[in-house]
Amino acid sequence: MKSLKVMGLMIGLLFIAGAVLPLAARAADVKIGYVDLGKLFDEYEKTKAYDKILEADNTKFQDERTKKIDKIKDLQSKAAMVKDAEKAKVEKDMETLKNEILEFDRTKRTDLTKARDEKVREILLEIEKTVSEYAKKEGYTYVLNDRVLIYGVDSSNITAPIQKILSDNYAKDNKK
Repeated sequence: MKSLKVMGLMIGLLFIAGAVLPLAARAADVKIGYVDLGKLFDEYEKTKAYDKILEADNTKFQDERTKKIDKIKDLQSKAAMVKDAEKAKVEKDMETLKNEILEFDRTKRTDLTKARDEKVREILLEIEKTVSEYAKKEGYTYVLNDRVLIYGVDSSNITAPIQKILSDNYAKDNKK
């Protein structure tokens, strides 16, 4: 009986060793890197270029909005000076303009947010594709986002080469 237990224990140990040793051997082949996704996104020229476009669109929106608000202010000044018979019409016009401004604000803000979200998604997908291509080319098993790391050695940080590739590709695309 004892010999069966010992034999079972030996077989179990051999099974565990057979399962663990190949994993340990494979672990030596694992190459892990990480990227600072925030830095890649913020310092990417395409992001900066799009921020300028978005800012110009926002300025245009604010200018249009200001003109509409100025019209209401003019009507408010006019309402104070007109006779009671015309006052109702001016107040109705002001109310109509206020509603138009609210709808204009809602529509434009939604459009600007949608355009920004689409561009952010496009840029993030481009970064992801570049990281994947680099990882395959350089033999990385895993590439992590630095936000999920508690600690990572600097030699595993591949942000700089990815950033260079992104910049070079952006410059090349803009020469066309």
